[in-house]
Amino acid sequence: MNCSPRSTSGLVALFSFTALLAIGPSLAVAQNVAVVNNKPIPKAKADAIVAQLTKQGQQDSPELQNAVREDLVRREILMQEADKKGLAADPDVQAQLDRARQQVLIGALAQDYFKANPPTDADVHQQYDLLVRETGGKEYRARHILVEKEADAKAIIAKLKAGGKFEDLAKQSKDPGSAANGGDLDWAPASTYVKEFSEALVKLPKGQYTQVPVKTQFGYHVIRLDDVRDAKVPSFEEAKPQIAGAMMSNQQWQQAKFEQMLKDLRDKAKVE
Repeated sequence: MNCSPRSTSGLVALFSFTALLAIGPSLAVAQNVAVVNNKPIPKAKADAIVAQLTKQGQQDSPELQNAVREDLVRREILMQEADKKGLAADPDVQAQLDRARQQVLIGALAQDYFKANPPTDADVHQQYDLLVRETGGKEYRARHILVEKEADAKAIIAKLKAGGKFEDLAKQSKDPGSAANGGDLDWAPASTYVKEFSEALVKLPKGQYTQVPVKTQFGYHVIRLDDVRDAKVPSFEEAKPQIAGAMMSNQQWQQAKFEQMLKDLRDKAKVE
């Protein structure tokens, strides 16, 4: 439709105006998820929230979209009531809003910095070397039975000494992931496990189980070592993408990078 005032006759202009009136409500419905006391809530706002929730693992569905819409409506109603009472002008509220705004912006600044400054090859190689050292060059095929009480673990050891089968006794383990597989923990470096478990595991002769319960933060373990082999360590180039990704999501790495960024900015800032 040509809307230029230099080329539109009065009749066409009237027709255009009438047509806009006719399609106006449908456009409002399409562009907004709701209108609360004449204030629209844009559909784009709801879509952004749904997109964020699906990234976090939720399934996009009509139910999720309705839940997001209802949450936005409730928030808008409450915001309008707060505005009506003039709460935004309260000094304490203003101070809280200012702190919240600062926190959001600082978080955004940190994320922007992390994206622009990913781990260097030297950083990744340092972590790779550490992981290689932690494997100790060996991998262990272990089984365990985890129980809550030391007396129960001792009873299991007594049954093993009497000829009981480890795989059968493992069915009573508190660890559901391994209980169904005879207590099997598959191949893993000793460093994979908590300290007490790891120390007991590496001392076991192949084919033997612990003669006393091993206490960890999870309970009491009876551990059997089935086999040992040389660790299959991937090359640096093979491991690099996974290590770099893990570093970027690691809170300690993020904290260290953030502190370095802050130090650099602090050194440049004029503080009187």
